Amino acid sequence: MSSSILNAIEQRRSIRTFTGQPVELAALYDIIQAGVWAPSGLNNQPWRFVIVTDATIRARLAEQTTYGHIIAGAPALIGVYLDREAVYDDLKDAQSAGACIQNMLLATEALDLGAVWLGQILKNRETVRRIFGLAENLELMAVLAIGHPSRRDQQSQRKPLAEFIVKEL
Repeated sequence: MSSSILNAIEQRRSIRTFTGQPVELAALYDIIQAGVWAPSGLNNQPWRFVIVTDATIRARLAEQTTYGHIIAGAPALIGVYLDREAVYDDLKDAQSAGACIQNMLLATEALDLGAVWLGQILKNRETVRRIFGLAENLELMAVLAIGHPSRRDQQSQRKPLAEFIVKEL
């Protein structure tokens, strides 16, 4: 693994406030492209995406979560879905969706954009699916709020590595 990848992993932060500057569609495609390169069991690639830049749709989505201010303030959203018709194992495919989302967050960092992974909106996943006008086979995994960060001074710490390793054999 190159040092630039390790640096991106350590430097990436959840960005919750954005400037008003729009995100170019090409950048959103690049972010999704990074997501589709995540590993999936049997290479089934079960993820699907909804790109949202429309302010009216963002406002409707903002009503579906206690983090609505983040959604309303983000110039772009990407809904990440699993296509239940492509799923062959619930756990493995949910894990691959997580890998997809992490790739997308790292791509956002690489593009000098900011993003946050929103999961609390999942409690209203059916309403979100109807707002998007999607088929019932698509299951919401997360919404990513994406934009140009209004600031980049977020701090984070991790516990020492020794606290995570339970055994060396």
